[in-house]
Amino acid sequence: MNKKEKNTKLNKNHGTQYAEKLWAESWVYIKTVVDTVREPFLILDKNLCVMAANESFYKVFQVTEKDTEGKLVYELGNRQWDTPQLQKLLEDILPQNTFFKGFEVTHDFPVIGKKVMILNARRVYPDPKHKYSFPPIILLAMEDITEIMGVADMLAKHTNQFEKEMSERTSKLEKHIKELEGKIIKSNTGL
Repeated sequence: MNKKEKNTKLNKNHGTQYAEKLWAESWVYIKTVVDTVREPFLILDKNLCVMAANESFYKVFQVTEKDTEGKLVYELGNRQWDTPQLQKLLEDILPQNTFFKGFEVTHDFPVIGKKVMILNARRVYPDPKHKYSFPPIILLAMEDITEIMGVADMLAKHTNQFEKEMSERTSKLEKHIKELEGKIIKSNTGL
């Protein structure tokens, strides 16, 4: 191996080490940001395997890090994430776009029961112009709106009940008003 080949090999080695160090530092940064998010959050690789999840995810879905990281998203929690809605979002919609926002998914999870979730996802992939690139990742945020939807349903029921009662009372009042008008007209014509 001549001197030029050795330098090229050393530069490639150095570049690889630099890229790995840069990725490790970036990963710490990404993970720290994700850990501060209140909502359940997953970081997936390009094959939809979980690279990391935040504490909120573990708490809400009652799963552990050991049973989550490195697993295909559909295999989580005894396949409770293996839903047609999520598959459509991750496999059909997300590849067509770089992100999706506000997709409502309702699912009856075996352990935690029925949940209504708003999902937001974004693909993050390296800029091909950069010499050192990172692996593409998918950020998946979930907002549990189950309680909010319960309150909204309750308000809708109360509103419907109120409107029905008001309609019935209004009809009764209109009937009494007509009766009174009839009596007044009778009494005035009898004078």
